[in-house]
Amino acid sequence: MLELLPKLPLYWSFYHLGWPRLLPFSIVASVSYRCNSRCRTCDVWRKDSDDMSVAEWRQIFARLGHSPFYLTFTGGEPFLRADLHELVIAGAELCQPGVITIPTNGLLTKRIVDQVGQICSAAPRSQVGINLSLDGVGQEHDEIRQVPGNWQRAMETWQGLKVLQQQHANLVLSVHTVVSRFNAHRIREIVEGLAFLQPDSYITEVAEERVELDTVGWDITPAPADYGPIADYLSARARAVPARGLARVTQAFRAQYYQLARRVLEEQRQVIPCLAGWASGHIAPNGDIWSCCVRAEPVGNLRETGYDLRPIWWEEVGHLRRLRRSIAGRECACPMANASYANMLLHPPTVARVAREVLRP
Repeated sequence: MLELLPKLPLYWSFYHLGWPRLLPFSIVASVSYRCNSRCRTCDVWRKDSDDMSVAEWRQIFARLGHSPFYLTFTGGEPFLRADLHELVIAGAELCQPGVITIPTNGLLTKRIVDQVGQICSAAPRSQVGINLSLDGVGQEHDEIRQVPGNWQRAMETWQGLKVLQQQHANLVLSVHTVVSRFNAHRIREIVEGLAFLQPDSYITEVAEERVELDTVGWDITPAPADYGPIADYLSARARAVPARGLARVTQAFRAQYYQLARRVLEEQRQVIPCLAGWASGHIAPNGDIWSCCVRAEPVGNLRETGYDLRPIWWEEVGHLRRLRRSIAGRECACPMANASYANMLLHPPTVARVAREVLRP
């Protein structure tokens, strides 16, 4: 994190002045749309997936260099790729990110545990975060994910990862819950019901109608009146968790995120400026470049630029200039977690609130 801090004013300048031209410090790499879950909050598994090869991803990472501090590898279910570990290791070796994050539904226990072990060994300088997605406890989770036995298999995966964590100090295990209209009324019970797993961190985000997931018009987002008390509960819980050092900073940002998500849902506007398209970006499985997965508007394709993001990101080709005008004009608003955390890092009032949280006795 310390190496990222001096760059933050430069990203602020890039957003406001267009200079200096930078590559994003937070990148989400969707490695495939394929998924073995059938979630009530997602339809991505129905999409055709023209997945880039490991060789193609290597070329992308080589050209990105050390610009990304956060690299997220997602899907679909990323571990459906038998070569996922090769792809992630390539990103770790060529980009040397501070944080690597991989969400998973936990269905492929042996593959997940085997590949995570290889990734942790090959990326000792990166924090490797595995986020196990659990939207309920027991049968409730299976009903939302619509895969019988998902809970039991996820528990077996968690147990395997816990054993693996004893061998790898850089492995961080988190539980991730999507708050939707299907489970919003039970979030307190779900959070308390998952506490026995003793994750290093517990994360939630709001179910959204995303172009990427083909969920526009699905009415899956909890009503603002329902989410408000949830945000207060989650913020208070984040503040109450004992933590020191970087973990304390992370928890303080998390407490702020829940309140930010609440305001976005209530006010239906960008509460703080969104820098998706400047500080954060998304690479689709076929090489399309998006500002984020909510809008998922292709502004160029890496297969057409020799796998180099610069011509697209620096507006030499493609349509990013138009999209940036729209984002800066606040024509969109969402509580998407990945972009929100990058936005908060670049919003001085939010950083000041986090600092006060961290420094309080």
